[in-house]
Amino acid sequence: MWRWAAVLAVIAAPLSAETIVSAEYAGPTDRYAHGVLGDAIEWSRLIINVDTEKNGTLFTELVVRETSYTFRLPLDRVFEDIAPRLADVDGDGDDEVIVVETQVSSGAQLAIYDETGKIAATPHIGTRNRWLAPIGAADLDGDGYVEIAYIDRPHLAKTLRVWRFKDGALSEVTAASGLTNHRIGEDFIGGGIRDCGGGPEMITADADWFNIMATRMVDGMLQARIIGQFDGPASFDAALSC
Repeated sequence: MWRWAAVLAVIAAPLSAETIVSAEYAGPTDRYAHGVLGDAIEWSRLIINVDTEKNGTLFTELVVRETSYTFRLPLDRVFEDIAPRLADVDGDGDDEVIVVETQVSSGAQLAIYDETGKIAATPHIGTRNRWLAPIGAADLDGDGYVEIAYIDRPHLAKTLRVWRFKDGALSEVTAASGLTNHRIGEDFIGGGIRDCGGGPEMITADADWFNIMATRMVDGMLQARIIGQFDGPASFDAALSC
């Protein structure tokens, strides 16, 4: 009888799965006085909200409950960012969270979080008051893996960098100079990733803010072309809408 009881206990036990549904920054702080986004306030906490699904069994119904996980940074770090970004970077059908995390003496890094905490990150830029501005995440070259693109030091180096998430880690794939997506003091990041039917393209400005640029990744290289003149933030919106 104990064997049957054990089997029934397994059948009756609900299986749980968590799905990230949103994320937000909290804990405003002025402990890192860079002000690249227009003020001296950054963020000390990341809140990730998940739906916890308990699968129904012979004796229960499906239950969905929202839960929050809060990640508090140490005093030498901040989230130097506008908002967390949700993207399925590992291809399992559920989103992860992409953020800009800054260390006070070594500058910004791009980091990926899930409900367990930080799961991958690029190296820090290496110097205080050096920042990066995300563009977006997509399978940019059709190889089945997601790439994440950002502009490294959009006010100085103006370099587009592409990193691939594979086997639980980020590795740099390629880079190109002469592109940017942010000006000092703006409280937004311009551009993003679009697909107008011919595959994903990264939308930015050129280094001098004269033109809107569309950049593709082809055979491991970045190919940029002018698609219009830059005429304020609305130029990015028009480009992203094809």
